[in-house]
Amino acid sequence: MVSNTAKEVFILGVTWAGRTFRPSDWAERLAGVMSQFRPGGPQPGSHLGYSPWCIPTSVDGVKCVVVHRDLRDHEPMAWDFCMNFARDNELQVREGDGSGLPPA
Repeated sequence: MVSNTAKEVFILGVTWAGRTFRPSDWAERLAGVMSQFRPGGPQPGSHLGYSPWCIPTSVDGVKCVVVHRDLRDHEPMAWDFCMNFARDNELQVREGDGSGLPPA
């Protein structure tokens, strides 16, 4: 699904069939679950912000979550959770180059 060389992965809120994924706040929910995984580990209050390794955003009006490779290196089970979420919900996934910009 994702190569070992990917610097980041964009999980798009569009299914393989082209339908918009629901609920509308799915990206914020997924990133919220991942908020504890961050450089230096969880800190007091870290649940109040997103992890720099799993950030909800939008690309061309489509909600998505950017999952950085550092999450995989730091906590492989958290990375697998995100990738399995995408697979189980049949969401489109695109590899990025680490620039934070979506692939063309």
